[in-house]
Amino acid sequence: MENKLSNPKKTIEIIKKYEFAFQKKFGQNFLIDPHVLDKIIKAAGVTKDDCVLEIGPGIGTMTQYLAEAARKVVAVEIDTHLIPILEETLKDYDNITVINDDILKVDIKQLTDQYNNGKPIKVVANLPYYITTPIIMGLFEGGVPIDNITVMVQKEVADRMKVGPGSKDYGALSLAVQYYAEPYLVANVPPNCFIPRPNVGSAVIRLTRHKEPPVQVEDSKLMFRLIRASFNQRRKTLQNGLNNSPEISYTKEQIAAAIESLGVSPTIRGEALNLEQFAALSNYFTRLSSS
Repeated sequence: MENKLSNPKKTIEIIKKYEFAFQKKFGQNFLIDPHVLDKIIKAAGVTKDDCVLEIGPGIGTMTQYLAEAARKVVAVEIDTHLIPILEETLKDYDNITVINDDILKVDIKQLTDQYNNGKPIKVVANLPYYITTPIIMGLFEGGVPIDNITVMVQKEVADRMKVGPGSKDYGALSLAVQYYAEPYLVANVPPNCFIPRPNVGSAVIRLTRHKEPPVQVEDSKLMFRLIRASFNQRRKTLQNGLNNSPEISYTKEQIAAAIESLGVSPTIRGEALNLEQFAALSNYFTRLSSS
């Protein structure tokens, strides 16, 4: 424990030794709470059979824990200044590969083929707020074989992922995540668990990939266009939101008929619809286009 990076003294010592400067653009906040690290490993269900992709290892704090639990860890770090630090902090582990690259530009499917014979991997990350959604959606939409994604995110984002209709946090992200996965809130994490302390609370959330989507939708891309159009103008009715969207090419009459087919009020707002209703709306338009 003394030599582990989850010991704040060790983290500070490494930061000082390398004169490391935190980059705001990368949202760098290093976790220094061993209890939270244990919870993440346990929630992800990491075993010696697993290959884990870690996004943003930082100085290697969680990487050390993952390496002890998993068969293989592939850690992708964007900040070149952290690479020599990782070489030191991870030198005692022979089952870690560090890749200095931007996760949004990495072919993750190729990594799973190379390091896990194309079998489903587990993804663990402490994600900066500004990039959480593109990373998670990229993993789900990219056809990457994934068992689960266990991530530290801003608490507000975790709340958004797991809520249903009627909540102010409910939106396009909620529906997208729930289409692909089952969200489970693992733990809330206060700012004092990090160096430097962030200005907001964080949370660990696990997204377990559905074997089959919970709704039958003929064109998921169309469904997500409808969802985006519905939430782009939250204060407008669903009908106006779809009418005004450049992504939606149906006439006013077709949109009105589609909403009527759901058996809901014509003045309903998009935020009142659940995933099943968006799937039904999408399927209505798909059949309309093919008739």
